[in-house]
Amino acid sequence: ALVEEGKIRYAVAGEINPGPLRAAKKQVREAGLSDNIDVRRGDGLAVLSPGEADVIVMAGMGGSLIAEILNAGFQKLSGVKRLILQPNIGGELVRRWLVDHQWALTEEDIVEEDGKIYEILVADLIEEATVYNRRLYKDRPLCGSVTAKREILLLMGPHFIERPTEIWFRKWKGELAKMSMIIDQISLSGSEAAAKKRAAIENQAKMIREVLECLQKDKPSFN
Repeated sequence: ALVEEGKIRYAVAGEINPGPLRAAKKQVREAGLSDNIDVRRGDGLAVLSPGEADVIVMAGMGGSLIAEILNAGFQKLSGVKRLILQPNIGGELVRRWLVDHQWALTEEDIVEEDGKIYEILVADLIEEATVYNRRLYKDRPLCGSVTAKREILLLMGPHFIERPTEIWFRKWKGELAKMSMIIDQISLSGSEAAAKKRAAIENQAKMIREVLECLQKDKPSFN
């Protein structure tokens, strides 16, 4: 789609499994784009040579795997100016990786398709990334005594908290429901480890709920 729309001139598509690899090559061939898109077999960034790409897209996997791929292929990021990352879960792990490696999270978006919600994180390589990130994840007073601290900003997204949308509110209400179910399950165990885990989840859920309540005060249509 990016090639057809003229947004990019050339792309490398990577796929590790034979079946999807054949399907991707067939799709590119039938679209008449074999000169513009090179479909290669490989794991993560192994399909790239350093300096070959200036933008990398990773989508359809968990945040933990995205961070692992970025770590494993760190040398392949030479010449890359932008990362477009779509973690299905574990977005906070991606944000932590970006901070730890001096990438600036410049945009966040969230979309819903076929009943599923997807976060898209855009990161750019900028000179003042350390200063930018320090400001981006600085504690933010929200309402009353509620402050969005660094941990909650990493978890929920600093740009989302700045500009929340209806889909974002719906995502986190769903996450709270999941956390409530986990707490109920953990409560069945009487072990000390289970009690500690339950307390940690309850504390996180409390922080999420407070953030949502503060941000929803000015957005009654999202209730």
